[in-house]
Amino acid sequence: MTILQNASSVLRLFGSGCADVTVTEVSERLDMPKANASRLLKSMRDAGMLETVGGTRRHRPGKLMLDLAAAFRQSSSLIGRASDVVAEVSRTFGHTGYISLREGQEVTGVADFSGSNVLRVVGAVGRRLQAKSSATGRSLLARLGDEEICEMYRDDPDLDALIAKLGEVRSHGFAYSEQEATPGVDAIAIALRDPATDEAVSLCIVYPHAVIDTDGRNEMLAALASGATRVARDLGDKGFVVPQIP
Repeated sequence: MTILQNASSVLRLFGSGCADVTVTEVSERLDMPKANASRLLKSMRDAGMLETVGGTRRHRPGKLMLDLAAAFRQSSSLIGRASDVVAEVSRTFGHTGYISLREGQEVTGVADFSGSNVLRVVGAVGRRLQAKSSATGRSLLARLGDEEICEMYRDDPDLDALIAKLGEVRSHGFAYSEQEATPGVDAIAIALRDPATDEAVSLCIVYPHAVIDTDGRNEMLAALASGATRVARDLGDKGFVVPQIP
């Protein structure tokens, strides 16, 4: 593997449950000789991709990665438009919202908007979730055809159940998760696609299961759907299904 591929593998270690790593951890997780791992992390530090945590031997993403993440979000008109919608819904209802992208069978948060309520869910930037097991993931998977889903999940024993769930998402125009990705947390999500760039993102609001009833959920869903529908029309997203509020 090239040094760029190895550096990419190190960066992929960060995410849900992993904020920093040591040389030993990188060596073990990537099945790499410790001396090679040490040289790789030093090169990444020198390039600004990593930095040490205080005076420890632990490494975390460097400030350069923050700059790149910001540049990525700013370069995408779709992420910007979707963020405006989610930010407004988050401000109105006080619950956390975020924007996610799908890569293969996983989804990752790329922008989040903290809620203002005392009881609220933390943000999800950088957190990876299984696409089939989250509202954000299913909203994005539903934008694919069944043939693509069958190919992607051909060895999954729950493929038939997933196909059925995605059919419901396509029919309703949104995905819903009840304490699935995180205990005690529910989510509603709507996916948008920009035909000009072939980008697709999921707009999601997460909230504590114990404090929001069905009427409250549907009120938030209506607000999220209104903004998403407006963006879909502006972009010419012909595959967008206007969410049907229960």
